[in-house]
Amino acid sequence: MARNKNPEITINRILDAAMDLFLQKGYDNTTIQDIVDYLGDLSKGAIYHHFKSKEEIIEAVIPRLYDSSDSQLLEIKTSTSYTGLEKLKKILLISLKNPGQEKLATAAPNLMKNPRFLTQQLYNTVESIVPNLVEPIIRDGVKDGSIVTDNPKEVAETFMILMNIWINPAIFYSTEEEYKNKFMFFRKLVADLGIPILDDSMLEVLEGYRAIIEKERK
Repeated sequence: MARNKNPEITINRILDAAMDLFLQKGYDNTTIQDIVDYLGDLSKGAIYHHFKSKEEIIEAVIPRLYDSSDSQLLEIKTSTSYTGLEKLKKILLISLKNPGQEKLATAAPNLMKNPRFLTQQLYNTVESIVPNLVEPIIRDGVKDGSIVTDNPKEVAETFMILMNIWINPAIFYSTEEEYKNKFMFFRKLVADLGIPILDDSMLEVLEGYRAIIEKERK
């Protein structure tokens, strides 16, 4: 195959294929050869030209789950039209409606058997999303008075870890009633942390993912 004049296209194809395979088979059960076979027209050498290892691939894969909403999130973060609390609520709703969340929901029966994928997702949340997006917005809210907390960093980390793991229906399966009870408890907990941003519209989105997961389990 002739060398692609636009390596970005090749990189994106590799990452798209890897994401599908990591979700379907699990990170540990996916090999570089599996990615080669999935693509059909690239060699191992072509993949190693762009990525030194499978670990380097997953480090690039996770952020792509949410790439489509990056520009919207940045626009909200830098806006002067909203309070910090309003910004936090808006970015959460946009993130929940991101197509990447549906991918995770569809793959949910395998996610609990995919520890490397979950670990990388959590690492990306704590090391990138929290310090670059969530914590700065909470600090904005403290400044404008819409958020009351003495611990913006800890609140940001606690909220995002619980949001991505404990309340995530793709990780811990619940019936409709169990999930609603869980959400209502989490809603009160988040309000007690000083960021009352969870509402019925978010429950509706999350319940939609839970329903997809329930269907995939049958």
